[in-house]
Amino acid sequence: MATQRSRRLRKKLHIDEFQELGFSVAWRFPDGTSEAEIDAAVDALINEVIDPAGLAFDGSGYLQWEGLICLQQTGKCTDEHRELVRKWLEDRQYSDVKVTELFDVWWD
Repeated sequence: MATQRSRRLRKKLHIDEFQELGFSVAWRFPDGTSEAEIDAAVDALINEVIDPAGLAFDGSGYLQWEGLICLQQTGKCTDEHRELVRKWLEDRQYSDVKVTELFDVWWD
């Protein structure tokens, strides 16, 4: 039997129409990549892919990076978002590029 919840509670719980889907991403820069090159590449990822697509990125690393990508607004990322990020990273020939399936960023 389905539980009836108010709109306010659904929003607070991030469920139903307020569910947020995102994905994890990871990649590796080549050994010997300078800190300045890494900073420039991450800035380029944000400026060329993340911001224009309305996405948000929370990640960290040095030569090995990993992070979470979701929408800037409440909503659901799509497989197109995943492929956009994957293609950008692979086009720059970074190694160990991994993009997970979509998951609920609040409950998974």
